[in-house]
Formats: sequence, structure tokens, C-alpha cells
Amino acid sequence: MALLERYILRRTTQMVLVALMPVLAIIWTIQVLQRINLVTDSGQSMGSFMTLATMLLPTLIPVVLPFALVIGVTQTLTAMNTDSELAIIDASGARRTIIYKPVLILGAVLSLVSFGITNFAEPPARAAARQMVAAAYADLLSSVIEEKTFRTIQDGLYVQIGQRQGRILRGLFVADRRDPNYDLIYYAKEGMIDEGGTSLTMRDGEVQQKTPDGKVSVVKFLSYAFDLSTMSEKSDNEPSLSASDASLTFLLSPDENLESYKKNPGSFRSELHRRLVDWMFPFVFALISLVVAGDARSHREARLHPMVVALVTAFMLRWLGFYFTNQVKQSAAFIPFVYAVPVVSGLIAAYLLATGRKLHMPSFLHTATQALQRRVSRPKANGNGGQSA
Repeated sequence: MALLERYILRRTTQMVLVALMPVLAIIWTIQVLQRINLVTDSGQSMGSFMTLATMLLPTLIPVVLPFALVIGVTQTLTAMNTDSELAIIDASGARRTIIYKPVLILGAVLSLVSFGITNFAEPPARAAARQMVAAAYADLLSSVIEEKTFRTIQDGLYVQIGQRQGRILRGLFVADRRDPNYDLIYYAKEGMIDEGGTSLTMRDGEVQQKTPDGKVSVVKFLSYAFDLSTMSEKSDNEPSLSASDASLTFLLSPDENLESYKKNPGSFRSELHRRLVDWMFPFVFALISLVVAGDARSHREARLHPMVVALVTAFMLRWLGFYFTNQVKQSAAFIPFVYAVPVVSGLIAAYLLATGRKLHMPSFLHTATQALQRRVSRPKANGNGGQSA
């Protein structure tokens, strides 16, 4: 690789990292804060919370990475154009591939990284995160609830106990407002949670039911089983498997007898084609960024900032990709469109680069931009406040 190619590759890589890290940190922080209740509600340690937060990264990096590449490439090439470096390269008679090669190499590397994360790191991370959340709430139900304190088990479900003796809970109070049709309040002298954390058996108590019209009914019971299975993963003979948790091998050859697959085969089909397509976008966006910002242009030429054009184009293509991928859940007829979005846009960008064609602003937009520039740069009449004699 020539010295100039290494120079462009180094600058572009640094700019991609500068764009990637802050955006990834912001999105990651938002996702982490949405799960802070794992610590506040279930009494988990900060170490467990940070482990869960780390498992979110493989789901975020493939989404942010292509746009960070767009920002890094366009910003680098725009800065080189501003410093007249692109003009000097053209004037020296160097081939355009000296600019294209390092950017395309970086795009290819990031595409491979995206493929590896999406297909081999993200599925086990998602599965591990789900198991950790399920285990945390199972611990909450079986051992974390403190004596003489109200604890929120789930939205609308509250528990207080007077005394704990192992798995035996004495002086039990449960308020259940999850069903909007009625409120339930349970009092029991004692209760016991089973080992799986899926059932609470209450003994010697009463339940009060209040309807929206204000009617209250009271029923006494000797024994009452309260179902808690909705708060944790049930461990039966056939584990539940979502499409996002499935491995690439399973998606390529799914077990059609699996209950979760029989319920929604379209989601598994959509997930397979998403994983086979998403990794292409970094390379395609590298081509688009070169088309937009890879040529030397005069500073006086009216055009939108290359980063704006490239990002708008990238967002539109990414939205089309998401749209057709979601449509595959309902119909397999949309599968060709999923692949057409990156392939066709990449071929168009490659053709423009190979033929040396430039993207030009539409005439109406060009006229409006020039008018705006003249209005901004026009000197104000009597700008100094003086008047001609």
C-alpha cells in the first residue's frame, strides 16, 4: 500500500472511531438506563447489571457502525478537499484508485466485523441477557423481598411480608392491579414460594376484589395458589427460542417441530435474511460516501455538505432495508427486495465511480442555494449607520 493510501486509511479510521464512540456511548447509555430496574427492583449487584449492560453492545454496534463509516469517510474527504489535497492528487496525475482503495478496504473490513458480530456474537449475548433477567426476577420472588417493606414485583403487582423463615413468608400482603377490570388484594397468615419461583401458595387468608364501579367482594380461603410464572422463564422440556436468539446454523436449517418456530415461522425467515444482508451496508455506504465526497470541487461551487447528502442517502437505504425485512415476516415474496436494496445501490455507486460521473444538485435546489448565498453575502446598505450627503 502506497504512502498516500496509508495516510488516507489512517485518517479515515481515526475519524470513524471518533464518530462511532460517542454515538455508541449515547445509545448504549439510553438502553442501559431502561434496564436500571434490574438493580433497583430485584436487588442485583452492580456487577450483574454491568454484565447485562455489556451484553447489549453486540446488538448496537452493527446498527451504528455503517453510519459512523459514512461520517468518517465524508468528513475526511471533505477536509482533504478543503485543504486542496484532493486537487493536488488530481493535478499530480495519480489514479483515483489511490483514494478509493483505502476507503473500500476499510468498508470491507467493517462489513466482515459486522457479519461476525451479527451472526456469532449477538445471538448468544441476547440469549444470555434474557436468562440473566429471568434469573434475577426468580431471585427476587424467592429470596430478595425484604421483611416489612413494599416491593414492586411487576407493574401493578406489589408484595409485603411481615416475617421470613426460609421459603415460608408470614404476614403476607399482595396487591394486584394488573387487570384494569378489577383490583385484587390478598391477605394471608403465611405463604410459600416454590423452588422455581413460579407459584406463591398462600394459606389461611382472604382476597378482596374491587370492580371499577366500586363494588367490593371478600372471599376467605384456606389455601390459594398465586401464579407468578409470567415473571420468569419456565423451564420445561422444550425451551423457548426467539428468532433473534437463534444461531445462523439454526436459521439456515430450522427445526420445524419446535413450538416457537411453528407459532411464528415468518420471524425466523425475516431474521435469516436480515443477517445475510445487514453486513453489506458498511461496504455499500463506503461506495456512496466516495461518490458524494471523493472528488475535488471548487469551494465556490454551490452544493450541500457531503456528509448531509451521504447520511440522508444512508438513512433512506437503511429504512428501506428495515421495511422489506419486516415485510418478509408476512410474505416471502419480499425476499428479493431485501437483497436488492444494498446490491442495487452498491452497483449504482460503483458505476458512478468507474465512469467518473459526479453527483450534481438539482437545478431548482441549485438556484435556491445560490440565491441564499447571495442574500447572505450581500453587503448591507449603509451598514455603518451613515447616510450619504
